[in-house]
Amino acid sequence: MNLKELLEKEGKSVYWLKHETNISHGTIYKMVNNETKMISFDNLEKICKALKCTPNDVFGYKV
Repeated sequence: MNLKELLEKEGKSVYWLKHETNISHGTIYKMVNNETKMISFDNLEKICKALKCTPNDVFGYKV
């Protein structure tokens, strides 16, 4: 996930994202630090709305 990079690019914090999306701190923390195994479509939508981005911006694939 590129969530950490997106937040840095926008000058936003994990704390800001937590309050914008109402996603729990633990869940946001795991996503930002690439420790999550799955993400719900609901949470993905909240993140994309808060950061004004698309799911493609959130996810990256490295070979």
